[in-house]
Formats: sequence, C-alpha cells, structure tokens
Amino acid sequence: MVLALFAGLMAVTPTPPILVGRWDLTVVGSHGRYPAWFEIVQAGDSLAGRFQGQFGHATPVASVSTPTGRFRFVWPNEDDPKAPATVVEGQVAGGSTITGALVPVSGAREPFRGVRAPALNRPGVPSWGRGIDLLQGGLTGWRVRDGKASGWKMVAGVLTNDGPSADLISRGLFDDFRLHVEVNIPPNGNSGIYLRGRYEVQVLDGYPQSPGSRRIGGVYGQVTPTSHPAKPAGEWQTFDITLVGRRVTVVLNSVTIIDGVEIPGITGGALESNEGAPGPVMLQGDHTAIQFRNIRIEPAHDGS
Repeated sequence: MVLALFAGLMAVTPTPPILVGRWDLTVVGSHGRYPAWFEIVQAGDSLAGRFQGQFGHATPVASVSTPTGRFRFVWPNEDDPKAPATVVEGQVAGGSTITGALVPVSGAREPFRGVRAPALNRPGVPSWGRGIDLLQGGLTGWRVRDGKASGWKMVAGVLTNDGPSADLISRGLFDDFRLHVEVNIPPNGNSGIYLRGRYEVQVLDGYPQSPGSRRIGGVYGQVTPTSHPAKPAGEWQTFDITLVGRRVTVVLNSVTIIDGVEIPGITGGALESNEGAPGPVMLQGDHTAIQFRNIRIEPAHDGS
C-alpha cells in the first residue's frame, strides 16, 4: 500500500519546465553583439529567476511563463521601478539551445541566441603550472578593449591608468588558475579584475564598509564576501584569487573572504558569454584612475 501510494505521488510530480536552468546568450544590439545571461528556478508552483544584461548586475525577473514551445518573462528596471520593463521572449530548441529577443517598450527588438550554461565541474584538485609574470613585458602582453584610446602606462613596475579610458585585456588566455594582483585604489576609485574576461571581482574604494557583492572583493552582483578587510584608499592591497571551473576563492589582504563558492554566471561588462572556453584577465579602466603591480598567474597544469 505504501509503495503504491509513493508510486502514485511520483507519477503526478510535474516535470520542471525545460527553461529551468542557466543560459548564456549572445544578443545583437544596435551597436553590435554583446553577452547576456539568465537563470530560471522553480519556486514552489511558479518560476523565478535573474537576468544579466550588457552592464550592471543580475537582477530579478517577473511573470515567468512557459506556454507550449515558448517562454516569456519580464525584466524590470531595478534602478527605476516606474520605468518600462523589458520583455524577454523566445523558444527552447532541443533542450540545450534557445532563440528569442529582448523587447523594450520603446526601441528596436534585440534578437539573441543562447545555449545552456556549462556546469564546469572539475574532478579533483588541479596541480599548478609555472607562474607567469603578466607585467614582465610591460604593455606588450596586453591589448585595449575595442581598440579604444588607452590611458594605461608602465612606470617603475607599476601599471597605471590615469583616468577613465579603455579596459585592458591580457593577450594570454587561461582556464583554471591562481592569480595574484596588487592594487592601489584612489579615493572614490572604481575598477575590476575580470576572470576569463567574464566574472568581475570588484575593486572599489570603500573603507570601512560591510561586505557586498558590489563592494571590494565581491563577484559583481553574483557572490558576496563573508568579510570586508579593505584598506584605506591610497594603500596597496593584495588579491589572491583561485578559479577552478565555476568555483572561486578570493583572499583580500591575507583574509579569505570567498571560499570555493560557485559563480552562477557572467557579470556586467563581460567580453562574451562562452563560459566553457578559456579567457583573458581583464582590468577595468573605464571608470576611474587605478594602479596595479605584481600581476602573476599560475595556470592549472594541463597534464600533458
């Protein structure tokens, strides 16, 4: 009797909609292609989730529906609740790819294509290869984003951005790694360290403050640190960051503030959304002046 009842309950358990999960998007906007991301989760009898656009941070979506063969949800403007929301609509093909469009209340539709985001689970603990000094050749090992004007220069071993200019991208691409960075943040300074060019570890003046995903050491809008051991503006501070698959550990000024936490998806300003591929280290330069030194990376050994 008990087994029969259990089997009956199992039989009526609804299958989650195929949209549930995480999705990496490439959107075609008026100024070209850009990455985006969203996740949909089952929340009781309904669906909920978050959407990451080209900039900013991942924010909640509303009114998720999955009519036969299609999906639709609303992405409100978090900064201005009275502003018109964007509608995201499309269809899932074969369980692993999606097509659709972002539909602003005013403005042109922005079509997108997407794939289910990879899990990036890693077996075991990696061994680390030979360390690489990313500043050994000065700026020769870097390029500026989108060919924009660069305000970066090397002086006595210090990489300096004098003011808002271009983001700086390493020419080397990396998969799993350990990264050491020293940074000097001016008063009200704002920058970031992008891992694989997709996940921003926030670099921000803010002493003293409580921890936050959009404060120093947080993975922007995705992962919140457990503490906030920042130093005052103008002092050199150290980051030691380990990225294995989606799991990130951040040590700020010798204090572990994120310990092996999963990064759900890309952050605003990412170069692209191909999460399964190696990517560069990117230093954000489009906000304020900033200084870096002693940037060293140890890639995971590929076993060859």
